[in-house]
Amino acid sequence: MGVKIKKVLGIILLFLFCISSSCVYADYNIVRVGLTDNKFQNVLKQEVTVYGTADCDICDKETKKVIYKAPSNTEIAVKNGVTGLDVIINGKSSTLRDFVIICPQGVLGVKDLKRKGKPALYHGAFEFVQKADRKGFYLVNLVETQEYLKGVVPNEMPVRFGLEALKAQAVAARNYVLGPRTQAYEEFNVVDSVASQVYYGVNTEDDLATRAVMETDGIVALYNNEPILTLYSSTAGGYTESYAYAFSDPLTKMFPSINKPYLEAVPDKEEFGTLEEESKAREFYESKVPSFDIESPYYRWKKDWAVGELENVLKTTMVTQSKTGFIHPAFNQGDDLGKIKDIKVMKRGASGKVVELELMTTKGCYRIAKELVIRRVFQKDGISLPSANVIFEKKLDSYGNVTDITAFGGGFGHGVGMSQYGAGYMATKLEQPYYNILRHYYTGVNLGTLPVTVCGNEVKQTFWAPIGRAQIIVTNSTAAKVTVAINGKVMEFPVTKTIFQKDYRIDISRYIEDGENTIVFYPPTLGRAVTLYVELVEKYGTEKG
Repeated sequence: MGVKIKKVLGIILLFLFCISSSCVYADYNIVRVGLTDNKFQNVLKQEVTVYGTADCDICDKETKKVIYKAPSNTEIAVKNGVTGLDVIINGKSSTLRDFVIICPQGVLGVKDLKRKGKPALYHGAFEFVQKADRKGFYLVNLVETQEYLKGVVPNEMPVRFGLEALKAQAVAARNYVLGPRTQAYEEFNVVDSVASQVYYGVNTEDDLATRAVMETDGIVALYNNEPILTLYSSTAGGYTESYAYAFSDPLTKMFPSINKPYLEAVPDKEEFGTLEEESKAREFYESKVPSFDIESPYYRWKKDWAVGELENVLKTTMVTQSKTGFIHPAFNQGDDLGKIKDIKVMKRGASGKVVELELMTTKGCYRIAKELVIRRVFQKDGISLPSANVIFEKKLDSYGNVTDITAFGGGFGHGVGMSQYGAGYMATKLEQPYYNILRHYYTGVNLGTLPVTVCGNEVKQTFWAPIGRAQIIVTNSTAAKVTVAINGKVMEFPVTKTIFQKDYRIDISRYIEDGENTIVFYPPTLGRAVTLYVELVEKYGTEKG
């Protein structure tokens, strides 16, 4: 009964948030997810039918009143309309605008939507957001962060990778939803597909993955007292790449972009050295050097083209990818590509990832930059290259003409940040805890709760401390003391930070329990704001196997 009451209260709080807040990130505990179709493509809808596994309430967002109560499993059809959304229940239609649907005693479903072959079911609430031009609407799942992560972690990472790898994935996914690299839609934070991170809802949850989510409750990865952008991919190939050499700036499109210090290129083993030189990259990716990624089916791969086959591919892909602005000169529809003479890598990152290459043909010379563009240009059987960690080789006939092209490569995905296969290896083979996994892939990070600024109202945080040690980090404050309640015990700590001292640390390990903890930060006196958070203090290992 207690669990049910807690769940109902959570739904109510979620509902109150979604009807009163105009800020997408106003509450760290709430995620807004745009739900796509069965092909994970279309997020804009013309009609959709939803239902609840228990009685549902259709509520007006502005007045907070229940408009209609729908019994369990009642189909609620929502269609795009000229003046709002047409809601049809048992043959009766009403036109509504701003409304949400909640199911306090159950979960919500979308008719005919499947995830992993099962009916798509979701915690939280459904919000229906019609576009201003009335050309369609979005179905948005408003869900508590922890419930969201339960539907992400087992779908982003195989549970066979083990508990500690799943914990690392949980923290990475929690960070990601706090601040995605790009946010394509104003109406929600993320979508439920690989365009953001995979979220399949209730029917795909797994006990071990749920445990990983619970045992990292409240914990995020931080750098310089701010949550980091936790990029991750399937397989780095033994060597991750720096952010600047894989991604362009989301706003200016500058490439290489400005680097992020916590997303530096990291080898699985220090003896690998850097791979900017063509000979070193070739030696690395044409062999199976033992690394954390070695068990991935994409650790090493090869693609072959007859020259005519590749030329036909390029005639299409070069047109499409020229629109990105990363092919110079642009190749347009109807242009004559000519015959391939050579493919020459002009620049590589520390991991050997191709940053820029030159495609030489009998009709011109093209500079192609950025890993995703390169992968999409050199397709095989309609599929992009697994990664841009690639070596090109060409075969010539007796006249010196190119007859065949072979690409040798390693890894799958952009290769920046955490490698999921590498995390699985570190957890199962090296028996590393999740915080060591995260610190391997994200340079110089620490783990703790989300930094908060306290002024006027108290702030409560829950967090999981794996070995019962923690400290409060006080930043950006002139307060003389900090008042907190740790697991129900109220106490005061003096703050003696000098004007030249950036942070002040307060050891609270004696008050911390192994596992779940609660801390309440009370506002300082005299109206001064204080920014602070709890940092986990761990025995961070440096052994890399």
